[in-house]
This record gives sequence, C-alpha cells and structure tokens, in this order.
Amino acid sequence: MKKSNLALATAVSGLLILAGTAPAVAAEGGAKEKCYGVAKAGKNDCATKTGSCAGTAKQDGQKDAFIMVPKGLCDRLNGGSTQSS
Repeated sequence: MKKSNLALATAVSGLLILAGTAPAVAAEGGAKEKCYGVAKAGKNDCATKTGSCAGTAKQDGQKDAFIMVPKGLCDRLNGGSTQSS
C-alpha cells in the first residue's frame, strides 16, 4: 500500500473510533465523583488523611484514598464508596 493511502486509512480509522466514543461521553455529561477505596497504591488522585498529595496511597483499596470516576460508576465497583472511611 502506498504511504499516502496508508495515512488516509489511518486517519479515517481514527475518526471512526472517535465518532463511536462521542455519544458515550455526551450522554455521561462529563460529571465525575470521588470514589474511595478502589485506588491502587500510589495512584490516588488527591491528598488522604495519611498523605499530603496525590499518589501517596500506601496500599491498594485504602479507604481514605480516592480517584475520580464517572458519576454513578463508584457504586458498581467492588469496594467503592462515595464516602471516605
């Protein structure tokens, strides 16, 4: 395949992928919520009771560490809670 055809095919594929994800993002409305108890160690989004900044969670599923998730998802995650413990 010629380089120009390959570039065109890649660009069209990328646009199709983006078009497929746009309705999901639009339906969600971009609303986010804090989800406690599901962050991996060192992957939390903000300060905890025991750490002063993001990325300071000492263990997986730390109850006072949160990550931001799409609104409504936290309740469906194993161990997830919208309230800090």
